[in-house]
Amino acid sequence: MSIGQVFLGLLESRPSYGYDLKRSYDERFGQDRPLHFGQVYSTLSRLLKHGLIEVDGVEPGGGPERKRYAITGAGVTDVQRWLAQPEKPEPYLQSTLYAKVVLALLTERPAAEILDTQRTEHLRLMRELTQRKLDGDFTVQLISDHALFHLEADLRWLELTSARLDQLATVVRS
Repeated sequence: MSIGQVFLGLLESRPSYGYDLKRSYDERFGQDRPLHFGQVYSTLSRLLKHGLIEVDGVEPGGGPERKRYAITGAGVTDVQRWLAQPEKPEPYLQSTLYAKVVLALLTERPAAEILDTQRTEHLRLMRELTQRKLDGDFTVQLISDHALFHLEADLRWLELTSARLDQLATVVRS
């Protein structure tokens, strides 16, 4: 996800200070990976440099001056273009897990154990996400559903690969 594009979208709804942008981002999108303040201000600097935002006001503070940022017309156009552009689906054709299974087979290690360990980790995370979904508000429920559906697809692949492990071993070792 592009932090800059998200900031533009947040600024389109109302001008904000860097701290407020960070808080809005973290609450809506960064629950598992909150932004560092360095990311916030380097992103704002880049958006300013490209003319996508402007300083809308400055207030004195206990430390450095607080700058309020607003989106420019060019920024509105940029975020509109980004929103209209479809995201490239990620087919995971060369996943790390697939590579581990193939390498385990090539080196005659127990590939089934790798799949079992991964299945256990997926199920653990699914339980955690299900609890988060039950405890969360509507937005947390939606993002948890997204993650859960991806994990379910991964589990189907794990089961299919486990069932085909002997066949894969024959192909990989030939």
